[in-house]
Amino acid sequence: MENTFNNPLLCDPETGVCEIPTAEGSAETEFILSQTKPVTIIYFTDPICSSCWGIEPQLRKLKLEYGDQIEIDYRMGGLLPDWKYNSGGISKPSDVAHHWDEVSEYYDMPIDGDLWLEDPLNSSYPPSIAFKAAQMQDDDKAIAFMRTLREMVFLEKKNITKWEHMSEAATVNGLDAIKLKKDYESRAKDLFQSDLALAQNMRVRGFPTLFFTDSQNNQEIVYGFRPYQDYENAILKTFPKAVKKEYDSSWTSLFAKYPTLTKTEFAELSGLTKIESEALLEKVTAEGKLIQTKTKNGSMWARIKVNH
Repeated sequence: MENTFNNPLLCDPETGVCEIPTAEGSAETEFILSQTKPVTIIYFTDPICSSCWGIEPQLRKLKLEYGDQIEIDYRMGGLLPDWKYNSGGISKPSDVAHHWDEVSEYYDMPIDGDLWLEDPLNSSYPPSIAFKAAQMQDDDKAIAFMRTLREMVFLEKKNITKWEHMSEAATVNGLDAIKLKKDYESRAKDLFQSDLALAQNMRVRGFPTLFFTDSQNNQEIVYGFRPYQDYENAILKTFPKAVKKEYDSSWTSLFAKYPTLTKTEFAELSGLTKIESEALLEKVTAEGKLIQTKTKNGSMWARIKVNH
């Protein structure tokens, strides 16, 4: 099949990639990796990358099974600089709406394409820079911040280029929103540009792209949306001594680790089928222990925090 999916927002479900135009003949630069664990996964992503949202179940399982042996280094790739692109049938925001609905069905992850009809983004750069600002405060909180931004854009149809949404995402994840704004307007821009340069130098042509790297800089690359086994195999090729950790797959334990889960995520992590997962999640919701957020293309569940 001829690949017409060369517009960054037209993510090809068959390859699982949101592809970007790349400059030919990028110069090689040395990238010094500071490793604290046997495997570092350099993960090139973007806040509005639908294929990246699609691999959240796999990444969350990797962290549960191999979290003590892997470190994920999140890098922003710059999916949508602006609307100068005009390819693959996408020339304006409204063209993305139907495509996102199709991708949602393919990955079985809730995505509401109506965002592009109601309050479209003009670029993915602002939330990407905000993520770099969040990393300046705390890596774990930055990852939670990114998750919240994605829930906002994919499920809640919020334009996450607006400061009000970025500020809210910062606050709910324990970040200092005032400091975030200051860093967002200054040093975070340079950090974002460094990520873009690294992506170019490593010849990243789309998202998600994951480089599984050992201390000798040997690499396995997993490109695009893939089943869990592919990501696990990349760890084992990079670090053959890696040992899978057993974890508690009960709903209470999973929601203690991940405050929000979709049906597909819960199925991946619990080992239940998607039908069994949805039935269990709806049962627990009916018991008043979870909150269900419904979209036209699926739901997400969140634990109810109990104030003591």
